[in-house]
Amino acid sequence: MINSKKSKIWYGGDYNPDQWEKEVWDEDLRMFKLSGIDVATLNVFGWSKNQPDEDTYDFGWLDEMMDKLHADGVGVCLATSTAAHPAWMARKYPDVLQVDFYGRKRKFGGRHNSCPNSPTFRKYSVRMAEKLAERYKDHPALLIWHINNEYGGAGNCYCDNCEAAFREWLKERYGTLEAVNRAWNTGFWGHIFHSWEDIVLPSGLSEEWYGANGRTETNFQGISLDYMRFHSDSLLECYKLEYEAVKKHTPDIPVTTNLMGAFKKLDYHKWAKALDVVSWDSYPRFDTPHSYTGMMHDLMRGLKEGQPFMLMEQTPSQQNWQPYNSLKRPGVMRLWSYQAVARGADTVMFFQLRRSIGACEKYHGAVIEHVGHEHTRVFRECAQLGAELQKLGDTIIDAKFQAKVAIVFDWENWWAIEMSSGPTIDLRYVDEAHKYYKALYELGIAADVVSVEADLSSYDLVIAPVMYMVKQGVANKLEQYVQAGGSLISTFFSGIVNESDLVTVGGYPGELRKLFGIWAEEIDALLPTQRNRMIVSAGTNGMKEEYECGLLCDLIHSEGAEVKAVYGDDFYQGMPALTVNKFGEGEAWYLATSPEQAFIKDWLSQLCSSRGIQPIIQNVPEGVETTIRYKDKQQYLFVLNHNDQAVQIDLAQVTGTDLLTDRSLTGGEVELAAHDVMIIKLS
Repeated sequence: MINSKKSKIWYGGDYNPDQWEKEVWDEDLRMFKLSGIDVATLNVFGWSKNQPDEDTYDFGWLDEMMDKLHADGVGVCLATSTAAHPAWMARKYPDVLQVDFYGRKRKFGGRHNSCPNSPTFRKYSVRMAEKLAERYKDHPALLIWHINNEYGGAGNCYCDNCEAAFREWLKERYGTLEAVNRAWNTGFWGHIFHSWEDIVLPSGLSEEWYGANGRTETNFQGISLDYMRFHSDSLLECYKLEYEAVKKHTPDIPVTTNLMGAFKKLDYHKWAKALDVVSWDSYPRFDTPHSYTGMMHDLMRGLKEGQPFMLMEQTPSQQNWQPYNSLKRPGVMRLWSYQAVARGADTVMFFQLRRSIGACEKYHGAVIEHVGHEHTRVFRECAQLGAELQKLGDTIIDAKFQAKVAIVFDWENWWAIEMSSGPTIDLRYVDEAHKYYKALYELGIAADVVSVEADLSSYDLVIAPVMYMVKQGVANKLEQYVQAGGSLISTFFSGIVNESDLVTVGGYPGELRKLFGIWAEEIDALLPTQRNRMIVSAGTNGMKEEYECGLLCDLIHSEGAEVKAVYGDDFYQGMPALTVNKFGEGEAWYLATSPEQAFIKDWLSQLCSSRGIQPIIQNVPEGVETTIRYKDKQQYLFVLNHNDQAVQIDLAQVTGTDLLTDRSLTGGEVELAAHDVMIIKLS
């Protein structure tokens, strides 16, 4: 349980009373009660108010608000306020200011504006965290600590402090300059380093530039890859310092910081090890595929091996920072909230509880709108959800998720793929992973999204798309998984490099060659307008005879693998496009190209069926999502209708009680209204 002080799904969000006069506070608390809000996140950006100069600390407003919230039955997610340093600090200690990609020193402004390796920032951020912990360690409203906010949301830093810290990081990682030179292949272009002081950060002044596609391009992938690791580790070290400061005084209070889904800059698998609870901010666009949002929830749940997570932020209605900030249509906020709960969230929280009147977030949605009263559509919907969460109580709290399929997702692999100098700028790792998740989602088959370090033994099918980087020990781990009876899928552009982005010689897919029973001789990059075809072997159940493919085509030769599909066009017509290799008790599939979505769905449907992996409910209408959470011996089936119209759903033999309506369900067909939800306690 995230925190036993509130044995229900937490409901609330970011609250900034420091932006308002005190006469507004009591009105806010009145509306919190009306809407069922029972948790408020305080002090996210309160640093400059709490510390007006180097020697003065003033927590008077926070004392008063902590007491007021507790008196009204509202718990506090207390932030350490360190996501934006005060102006006086930037003026007095310029080392706290970041240096950008082109070597320009920033001035005070924005947020996430501190150098993570600044001694000043680390000193004062830790001191602020400790003062808060000392002050509120015994306060009955305190539920959880919220360190900083959305780490990494600004640009990377390229200052002298970071450069010096990077050299120390390299010494710890590699030990010797000789090992660094080997890892980076510095014999290329005469880059051999003979002194640690010769190493500079990769930036727009050295090895990197911004490409036409918006990606960072680099001359030396090994250097840039290590800088990505270093930057993630630097911010993580800042988090850990504050974590230790609050844990010293509140060892039993959990600690988190809000993550951002598939956020490229930070290796969240590494970060999750330092979090007591994973929390994240979910901001899908109006047109974001529901499967993609589902994958992000599952990615966050998978960071701590299935432990329930916090939905720390979502908007009650519209956002302010996207190109087109559409309203959430009636019922959608409730629906998307339950989608998070269905996939492992034990909190439903918003940014923000009251709309700001100035600056860049004044048009970001809130529970309490600018009109200032409860007579709005958004408030009514929030109040309805608050009442339902109160009714659910602790029924679903701490319920787990079970899946027989896993998708492997690796941040360092993502970095390496997208800073590779070829073979195509159109290869996007997250998109490729989502293709497989989307197919499973539409089939109604549960999937975990897991680290390359995860224990795979409980899964019948593991999908590792575009496993370009094969880290030390991973090939052996995958061999053991398949040898013991598991089914593994990987794809084109896999097994190419090690964790230093050095090519594994001896033929692609490198260390995976024996497992997949193939040799990939060449890799063809197709233009966006080009397509090839996959001709599927006769007798493959549930598959069409041919499908389109594109993006990349590995030209592979079987070395014992059975060919299941071949290319239909070009000079490599007839060469294998899909193979399966029997390995021990299991099998390893290699898909040598990126096919149309219909192929992936048909193929996974056939594979899952042959392994006894069944959807929760058969033949659900398009746009209907189903999941199950498990608690002790009880199962809770979530059925979510993402359609703009009502649908008929055949529950077949499913019986139970809808916890939201108390309706008894005895199987057969039921109607589910547009954007509506059922949570069925199964009999």
